[in-house]
Amino acid sequence: MMSVDAVLQFLERHQDWSFLVTLVFAFAETLAFLSLLVPSTAILVGVGALISTGALDFLPIWAGAATGAVIGSSVSWWLGARYGEALLKRWPMNRDPLLVARATEAFRRWGLPAVFIGHFFGPLRAIVFLFAGMTRIPFWRFQLVNLPGCLVWAWFVPKSGEIGGEIIGWLWGLFGV
Repeated sequence: MMSVDAVLQFLERHQDWSFLVTLVFAFAETLAFLSLLVPSTAILVGVGALISTGALDFLPIWAGAATGAVIGSSVSWWLGARYGEALLKRWPMNRDPLLVARATEAFRRWGLPAVFIGHFFGPLRAIVFLFAGMTRIPFWRFQLVNLPGCLVWAWFVPKSGEIGGEIIGWLWGLFGV
């Protein structure tokens, strides 16, 4: 598997790939199960740091991440609607009953807004979209909450890296380190 540094170095040299690369990692971050294995958040925050240096433009990053998030969360919804309870009996779901309990509680407590909230909580993000399909939330109702969640999440994650990079650059300049 590629390291975070390798992905960031690739993007620094090949800016034209930034849309596609961020799409792939945002897809991986929002796809049930795969999001547990791929360090997508670290990569997207690192991409934001590259934006702060001027190595990348924000718009293709945001568009790629938003597109990937919509695709990944929608596929996860479909998996939940199609395979539902059978998925809960398979790895990794059967290994982490607390994760399943958290998702169940989130839907019981917040209902459909849990989809929006799920974009911003790593462990919940791994299965919240799956649970939306399992609970038979109609696809278009799901998208009414999911699409804004994808857009905000895709803006926030790289933007946090960009702001962090600017702060580090400012401190670097201030102290002449």
